[in-house]
Amino acid sequence: MALKQVRGWLTNIGVLVARPAAFVVFMVYGALWISFGNGLEWHSLATLATWGMTLLIQRAENRDTQAIHAKLDELLKVHGEARNSLMTVDEKDAEEVERERAKVRASR
Repeated sequence: MALKQVRGWLTNIGVLVARPAAFVVFMVYGALWISFGNGLEWHSLATLATWGMTLLIQRAENRDTQAIHAKLDELLKVHGEARNSLMTVDEKDAEEVERERAKVRASR
């Protein structure tokens, strides 16, 4: 399995956990854990609280990132000297994005 494919899967998982459906899965899982597991012990509550906060943080970060991308796409669209190839840089792996950033920095 190629490392690039694994990176792509990890990125897709990160995007999926920022979707509202992830919260539904979390709630169903929590209800099942409390019903059929150890009940409302402190460990169960701490684990569920940690998982819930992680989902909330991921959702907020994803929203902020998407807003920044929309703003930057608009700036690239209206700026005459901007390279169109940067419009799709957010669809690449993190390592490829870093290489693009290095190219932009080097061209200053």
